[in-house]
Amino acid sequence: MTIPMWMLLGFATWTLLLLMATVGVYRWARILFSNAPIASFRSDRLEGEDWYRRGVRAHANCVENLPVFGVIVWLISALGVEGPTVNYLSILILVARVCQSLVHVCHEQTNAFVAVRFSFFFVQLACFLTLIVMAAGYGTLF
Repeated sequence: MTIPMWMLLGFATWTLLLLMATVGVYRWARILFSNAPIASFRSDRLEGEDWYRRGVRAHANCVENLPVFGVIVWLISALGVEGPTVNYLSILILVARVCQSLVHVCHEQTNAFVAVRFSFFFVQLACFLTLIVMAAGYGTLF
């Protein structure tokens, strides 16, 4: 497997771990220890403690961006786009995603923390776009 493929697998793994560590822990603790009915967690209503709501959003952010990264990794793999820059950008995407999620879940969302979280998201966007440009120009520009 290539580095981008490993990073995509890491992104998927992080998405699942985040789900289990936030949403899963919160819901199962209430089901098992507070007698909350399993059907009491509605998806159309925000409820629960602040860290839990942030965990739900952080997981949704991962789910929203995982297919984007997946398509990019598929494309660069299919085209044979490779090299240290591709590897570095792929690693940076996963590192920035983990940092973004941790800032989202672990801290109350003040202006400063939202700015830090957005900075990590911006790093991912810049890496995505750079990989897209590299793939689009493969064979002609690079």
